[in-house]
Amino acid sequence: MNSRAKQLEAFDRLLTIMDELRTQCPWDKKQTLQSLRHLTIEETYELGDAILDNNLDEVKKELGDLLLHIVFYAKIGSETNDFDIADVANGISEKLIYRHPHIYGDVKVEDEEQVKQNWEKLKLKEGKKSVLEGVPNSLPALVKASRIQDKVAGVGFDWEEPKQVFEKLQEELGELQEEVENNDQDKMEAEFGDVMFSMINYARFLKINPEDALERTNKKFIKRFQYLESKAKELGKSLSDMTLAEMDVFWEEAKQL
Repeated sequence: MNSRAKQLEAFDRLLTIMDELRTQCPWDKKQTLQSLRHLTIEETYELGDAILDNNLDEVKKELGDLLLHIVFYAKIGSETNDFDIADVANGISEKLIYRHPHIYGDVKVEDEEQVKQNWEKLKLKEGKKSVLEGVPNSLPALVKASRIQDKVAGVGFDWEEPKQVFEKLQEELGELQEEVENNDQDKMEAEFGDVMFSMINYARFLKINPEDALERTNKKFIKRFQYLESKAKELGKSLSDMTLAEMDVFWEEAKQL
């Protein structure tokens, strides 16, 4: 691995390149915080894909893309004299020091749960009115539910053991089935949401990231379905011409891959 001096040299090189692009490249000169926003979200998802695939070479590349965006935002901020990359780095450094009193102070903790609880308490001391203020409104619903549950658990609003959460999940499933039988679309949707929220909560107790788990299943399904498509093509058939029984043969084959 590179020495700290080499790391700083590489970062300085990136900052210099950003300065040059901002003054010389027609595309880079036109960018704003707003125009970069959707690109940053895209890069973040690409990094997430690389992590799930455990492709470390791609992780390195996607981290570079994301780092470029951070440097880009800081460069734009410096042009309006609002902030620069040093302000960004110093700001997060001060936050980390403040929120880790068990490292930089005299607070004692026994495990990671106490660290999380202290973290949320310190955030409230910073002036936040609710522990849920740190959950972005624009998060996808599944991720948002997971973060909401993490946040409230950090201040002690939580179940005591997984069995209780599973019982709650079964209760919610029963309520959903009741509304399905009543054929009330609005109430079915509400109860379905409760089931999903409970599932996400149960995943948390099992130390499972629900977003990662669902994406693994998405990838698995895509791989198996594309195998099915390829086999149908080999037979000169379209899937719409095949029976479910015929398709199931190749689906079972795909599960063995």
